[in-house]
Amino acid sequence: MDDWGGSEELWAKSIPMINNSSITVYKSKINFLHAEFVKLKLAGATFIELEPKLSFSNKATRKLKQLYQRILTNNFTDNHALNKFRASIKDNKPDLVIIAQGINFDGLIYAYECFRLNISYVIIAQKAVDFFWPYHTDRSYMKETLLRAKMNFFVSNHNKQLTEEQFGIRLPNSKIVFNPVKTNVTPLPFPTTSKGYQLACVARLFIIDKGQDILLRIMNKEKWRTRPITISFIGSGLDEEGLKEMAKLLNINNVKFIGYLDNVENVWAEHHALVLPSRSEGLPLSMIEAMSVGRPVIVSNAGGNADIIEDGINGFIAEATERDFELAMDRAWEKREEWKKIGEQASLHISKHIPSSPETVFANYLNDLIDEH
Repeated sequence: MDDWGGSEELWAKSIPMINNSSITVYKSKINFLHAEFVKLKLAGATFIELEPKLSFSNKATRKLKQLYQRILTNNFTDNHALNKFRASIKDNKPDLVIIAQGINFDGLIYAYECFRLNISYVIIAQKAVDFFWPYHTDRSYMKETLLRAKMNFFVSNHNKQLTEEQFGIRLPNSKIVFNPVKTNVTPLPFPTTSKGYQLACVARLFIIDKGQDILLRIMNKEKWRTRPITISFIGSGLDEEGLKEMAKLLNINNVKFIGYLDNVENVWAEHHALVLPSRSEGLPLSMIEAMSVGRPVIVSNAGGNADIIEDGINGFIAEATERDFELAMDRAWEKREEWKKIGEQASLHISKHIPSSPETVFANYLNDLIDEH
């Protein structure tokens, strides 16, 4: 589990704008030395860790028992983290609970406890995945939890629609929100191409979501080996070693692994375009940030990307398969002399369609709901 990710930015940055509120943050594990948690503490937040430190064998035993109960019996009583969460909110009786999820149902077990205790709650879904559906034993309580939420927040229309399809319900109690970005919506000077074209794949190194293996297979082909293109993989993650070993096996010399970089604008000062063949997404921040600073993007039709990209106008879009994504890269290559113009169109589109302060919009929604309490 990561200490902090882009999905935490929305609720965290909204905290200073929530009216007259004390904030308690619940998380399975908390790195209290992480800069973002230090900021939250300075802002007055308190913290509760839901999972105690366990030995590997004890942790494995507990997880297997919980999985058995969840799939076969729909019984959650042995879930230590859930029990601790339930006891805490029962005692503290918060005005509103924000359930922030990585995907569209992995936190609903906590939201359901709020419903059972008659505590108001909202749900954020940062991603929805076509090939990952809820367990059949969970569907009943999850549907009720979604329908009884004060609001369901999604980061793209695609994610909302997929959630409705997965549960067979409509969610009138829902809104689309955006995550904060680290860039200004102003095109940066376009880098020189005298030494070739530098593409950046800015993403966690996690192939089941981000699909970096697709890029390596494409770059292994002769025409991409001979074109003056280098791809920088910027990020870290569980599949870093595997991707590096795959690149070494294929003897691909025009890709490099940079690691995580915090200064996004420095990345785009040196790179000409984003390339991101994600298999699943919400709405990738790396795409929004690249477009904001005037860089064309070559992305897959995952999550909300198709809501933003008009192929050949403000970027390029394809399915997350080797064949289709390579065709998009070819279309982009044929228009390489227009990349600066396409990037400017991308920045203009972002300025018109993404709020300048998504965290303020989100905080205003929360304040309205708290006022209704």
